[in-house]
Amino acid sequence: MRIIAGQWRGRKLQAPPGETTRPTADRTRETLFSMLVSRLGSFEGLTVADLFAGSGALGLEALSRGAARCIFVEQDAPAIRALRSNVAALQAEAGCDVRAASVLALGPAPAPLDLILLDPPYRSGAGEVALDKLQRLGWIGPATWISLETAVDEVPAIKGLEAVADRKVGKARLTLLRQTGDGV
Repeated sequence: MRIIAGQWRGRKLQAPPGETTRPTADRTRETLFSMLVSRLGSFEGLTVADLFAGSGALGLEALSRGAARCIFVEQDAPAIRALRSNVAALQAEAGCDVRAASVLALGPAPAPLDLILLDPPYRSGAGEVALDKLQRLGWIGPATWISLETAVDEVPAIKGLEAVADRKVGKARLTLLRQTGDGV
């Protein structure tokens, strides 16, 4: 696994050992960030969350491309060790908030984020549950972009959010979501 673009382009990332965590493949990340760049233009100054973070590859990619800050949330101990190792190797501590917890344990947000990246376990429904809760807690606003990675045969549906783009890449489905006009 490597950072695709930005200040840390080409830098290797450590993946958690074992089968518990499924890192997003480089090709899938490349497709996702291409989808995001075509809509956001730039990552400069964005506040991002990488939920079900695993190694942190998604959030670190956003930081490499200019995001100001990223909140990483992961509960698996080996994944947290890999994530912290990756943050330290890139000397990215200043822009990172690593939380060793369940995504469902997050409290209210002080303000909506610019970008939320979710890569939950496939076929678990955890992404949909998390997004429903995050909407109620103020993490998602009208300007928030959301990326949800699921298995290729899963079609996410979350009340208050609409899919604005959808791509299949190998075994993965990448869905970009935005808040509907009526919110939650």
